[in-house]
Amino acid sequence: MDDRETVDLTGEEFYDEDDLEEPEEPDGLDGPDGAGGIDGARSARGGAGDPHVPGGERLHKVLAHAGVASRRACEGLIAAGRVSVDGAVVTDQGVRVDPAAQVIRVDGSRIVTDPDVLTVVLHKPAGVVTTMADPDGRPTVADFARRYLDEHAGDLVRPDAVRLVHVGRLDTDTEGLLLLSNDGELAHRLMHPGYEIPKTYVAIVSGRVEPWAARKLRRGIELEDGPARADRVTIKDSGPAGSIVEITLHSGRNRIVRRMLDAVGHPVTRLVRTRLGPLGIGGLGPGRMRRLSGGEIAALQREVGL
Repeated sequence: MDDRETVDLTGEEFYDEDDLEEPEEPDGLDGPDGAGGIDGARSARGGAGDPHVPGGERLHKVLAHAGVASRRACEGLIAAGRVSVDGAVVTDQGVRVDPAAQVIRVDGSRIVTDPDVLTVVLHKPAGVVTTMADPDGRPTVADFARRYLDEHAGDLVRPDAVRLVHVGRLDTDTEGLLLLSNDGELAHRLMHPGYEIPKTYVAIVSGRVEPWAARKLRRGIELEDGPARADRVTIKDSGPAGSIVEITLHSGRNRIVRRMLDAVGHPVTRLVRTRLGPLGIGGLGPGRMRRLSGGEIAALQREVGL
């Protein structure tokens, strides 16, 4: 293959398109609050176990603002008994809640409704260090975190109190999908060895990759720090000058993809992480960032059992 440095490794060939979300409907006038509609204990408004907060926000609006679905669709979720607030199933459309203080779930998945709790996907460029500070003065992911918060301060209630940190690591030369978050519960599970989720990389390597090399990577190879095995290996393109290989694995060990490919005789010249569990990088260009949707957060939470 020729001119491999110009290949777009995040093109549609290598990832699934993000789901399209139904646009949010225009604001309407709130009707009067109804009587209590909590499944289970079904306590009266103000009674024990009632999640209704006088003066709070209408539940369907909170769900829509969190990116769950359109307001009309959220009303349907509530009516179907698929929404709970602080553990109580809610079917009454008039319930009002405090999104910053209460735990809201849809189909058992926690919905992040506090505007100051956010998770951002960054397409980390090569040469950027995955640390919050670097004594050598190299660019770090902290620079991108600060830039995002500066650009979106108007979307936050307490912008000066929000601090994003990286979730996991990519080595300095590796590009691609990296999360920045202040959602401690989600970040902890995503980084915990007990919840290792699949990660997909696209690598440009030296030499022609033969099918036997892919089979060997799937069967497992012995590295200096123990065995390593890929879940899936796909040879996207192959030629005498080099090849493009897509590899998926669960391990989060240091430089694991580079070491595995080197072990089968194909040193990596460029490496991009394109997917983390259910989350793909899509068309996000190097150095670009975006906040995850409610649906993407819910998918990550399901992946780690939240």
